[in-house]
Amino acid sequence: MSDEPTPTDNGLAARLRAATDAAHRAAESTPYVTALIDGQVNRAGYAALVAQHYFIYETLEQAAEAMRDDPVAGPFVVDELTRLPRLAEDLAFLLGPGWREEIAPNAATEAYRQRLREVCFTWPAGFIAHHYTRYLGDLSGGAFVAAAVRRTYEFSGDEGTRFYQFDIASRGRFKREYRARLDALPLDDTEFDRAAEEAVIAFYLNQGVFQELGAATMEAV
Repeated sequence: MSDEPTPTDNGLAARLRAATDAAHRAAESTPYVTALIDGQVNRAGYAALVAQHYFIYETLEQAAEAMRDDPVAGPFVVDELTRLPRLAEDLAFLLGPGWREEIAPNAATEAYRQRLREVCFTWPAGFIAHHYTRYLGDLSGGAFVAAAVRRTYEFSGDEGTRFYQFDIASRGRFKREYRARLDALPLDDTEFDRAAEEAVIAFYLNQGVFQELGAATMEAV
């Protein structure tokens, strides 16, 4: 990855960030997220978030396997980003060995997964839009969220927050190289606009998951 170009201020990565900025801010400012960071969601409410993430990443990482050999989307399938095993570890810690029988996708998560099934298995730029929305967000804000969660629930080490841990030497360097990959995509303006619209949809689907979690855990928020 070290031979990849440096992202440019007017490249696809910067344009994608600008196109999704409002949707991104709307998702991260939902009452549930604010309450989680402020330590106002109980442990069960946090476990519910981990469970919804499990179902989302289950579908997205199935799509990643389908796209692994695609010439456009394949370079974004990086094994170090895989989250599903870490989510399983967190759920086992939070809910015990029978965790799989205790969780189910809520309605917003199921809508999110349905969208992933519709676009991510056959449309490379659509897969990249959803991949960007999830994984770059995990890399950018994950350490902050993990620290807040550990502080609230007094978890030891990375227990319960392994989802936010990546086997990556430098997150900053990895994100720069990821954005360079975006800049190198062979997308014309029409295809870029479609991909940017899909990324906006992804952020709003994520917001819907947070809103449903907030409603379900209102007494803890």
